[in-house]
Amino acid sequence: MEYFLLFLFLLVSLTALFSHVFGLPGNFIILGAALLFGWAGSFEEISARILLILLGIALFGELIEFLLGIFGAKKYKSSNKAVAASIVFGIIGGILGVPFFFGIGAVIGAFLGAFLGAFAVEFMLARDMSVAFKSGWGAFVGRVAGTISKLVLGICMIVITVASVVRV
Repeated sequence: MEYFLLFLFLLVSLTALFSHVFGLPGNFIILGAALLFGWAGSFEEISARILLILLGIALFGELIEFLLGIFGAKKYKSSNKAVAASIVFGIIGGILGVPFFFGIGAVIGAFLGAFLGAFAVEFMLARDMSVAFKSGWGAFVGRVAGTISKLVLGICMIVITVASVVRV
């Protein structure tokens, strides 16, 4: 039974990792799967300590994603308004992109939305195409870096959970 639960945990967790691409909170899905896995095993192998560590990693992932989005845009001298627009338009782009390319459009929409949001606002403020492009590029790079960071942290969460169950 334990191997079956481990298989289910891994299946849900790998799906959650893939959900990062769509801008979904995959690390919290992994945390939820670990919580259910721990509950099924009376929290013997997956203890409250492990769950708190996983919660910390999931929260840290959200913070890192947010900060990398800001730092990416700021690195290219984006204004605060352009940074805010990149966040808002990234979310809108992700939502609007869901119906396209079997859901992969959400990824394109989120990244493109971050770029276009920063680009449009910076262009309206500076009236300079190169400044606006740099701002949009920074927002795009920050969004990609944030997504990759959350993906890596999600893998760490899976490894921690599996290691707590399968004592090697």
